[in-house]
Amino acid sequence: MAKLYFHYSTMNAGKSTLLLQASHNYHERGMQSYLLTARFDNRAGEGTIGSRIGLHSKADTFDASDDLFEKLRVRLTQGDCACVFIDEAQFLTHDQVWQLARAVDDLGVPVMCYGLRVDFRGNLFPGSATLLALADEMREIRTICHCGKKATMVVRLGADGKPAKSGDQVQIGGNETYVSLCRRHWREAIED
Repeated sequence: MAKLYFHYSTMNAGKSTLLLQASHNYHERGMQSYLLTARFDNRAGEGTIGSRIGLHSKADTFDASDDLFEKLRVRLTQGDCACVFIDEAQFLTHDQVWQLARAVDDLGVPVMCYGLRVDFRGNLFPGSATLLALADEMREIRTICHCGKKATMVVRLGADGKPAKSGDQVQIGGNETYVSLCRRHWREAIED
């Protein structure tokens, strides 16, 4: 039975690595997968999902104007597809998450989404909020704070090296400007 999955974490937890490994497992068994990533996130190259440890794979892209139900319907007419993998799922719109849910229900294809849960201000991304509401299964990908506790938050460091308290929710690239922290250390960092 097809399901909508949401694998979430903070920055630098290995979400893309796990996505690529899961897709590889399908290919190893002779099954095809369909990979999608946010069009404007070209850190690994145009239409490429890449991990910090050097794994990468070509992918189709999406932006806020795409109808993902239609995109998946068209892909399924082109040949077998055992699973759909979506990287940077936090950038999905509310409507696109519903489109993915309809694809799972009506087209019978499993969809595995990988993305951030919250931004540097501690707010849910719109795509993540809707995935938390609609996903059939959710899995936290864990990473750790410098204190050894589970990191659930992230700070964005400004040019001065201090945690930013405001700014655009989305900033592509600059992994070195993000630090994953437990809630207590995040609160300390932002002086809450």
